Amino acid sequence: MSKMTVNFERCKGCALCTTACPKKIVEIQKEKRNSKGYYTAVCVDESKCIGCGMCYTMCPDCAIIVER
Repeated sequence: MSKMTVNFERCKGCALCTTACPKKIVEIQKEKRNSKGYYTAVCVDESKCIGCGMCYTMCPDCAIIVER
């Protein structure tokens, strides 16, 4: 099982990862801002993550970790 996690404080909410995800399970959450004032990305269904790393590859801030 693969797992995608986002470094909450590093993410700027650019949403590049949301467009890169082939399973469309990465979204920008609107509940909580980080200390820099950004809404951040989150995986909405970890059970569907295939660990492809597309979100990780697209992230300009290196805020995503993909574990396999």
